[in-house]
Order: sequence, then structure tokens, then C-alpha cells
Amino acid sequence: QVQLVESGGGLVQAGGSLRLSCVASGSIFSSNAVGWYRQAPGKQRELVAQITPAGNTVYANSAKGRFTISRDNPKNTVYLQMNSLKPEDTAVYYCKVPGVGTWGQGTQVTVSS
Repeated sequence: QVQLVESGGGLVQAGGSLRLSCVASGSIFSSNAVGWYRQAPGKQRELVAQITPAGNTVYANSAKGRFTISRDNPKNTVYLQMNSLKPEDTAVYYCKVPGVGTWGQGTQVTVSS
């Protein structure tokens, strides 16, 4: 079964940037949509951004204009570039192919004010 591993989180001040990476153990991204999700303490997990095999993207309203999802198929990697970060972006971020596999460990993003 293909596994996804997230990385790139950390502590950053408001207004700062981070780039998250999601690496797959196999070539799953070229034929499947991939989403970045996040879960803040006490809140439900939500979709932040998604990219299709054709490169079409969808963003949550909270991410539009600040976050960019991209994909590097030869590297089996999906990225989430996050700019102009806000304290409300603090959460554990996960990547996942909808309907495939289980949730990984995620990567913690903490934005200080």
C-alpha cells in the first residue's frame, strides 16, 4: 500500500511562509487527485487545497490567494506553499489521496502572532 509522508511544518511568525511536502512511496499522484487537509485543536479536519492529475486546483476560501498547491510527479511529491501565514492557520497538516489509504502523521504548523 502506498504511504504518504508529510514534512516541512514548523513555527513561524504571522506573515511568514512555509512549504510543506508530501512524498509518496509509489507513483500514485500522477493518476489521482491529492489534497492537503488540516486539523486545528478542537476542530474538524478540513480540505485546504486539492490538485487533480490534470493540474486543476481547488482551494478553501481561507487559503485562496495565500496558498499554492503543486505537484512533481517524477519525485512523487506534492507541495503546499503557504504565504502570509496567520495564527488561525495553526494546525496539523495532512496530505491524502481521497478514498485511498489511511491518514498519516501529518506535520505541525504553528503561526505565532
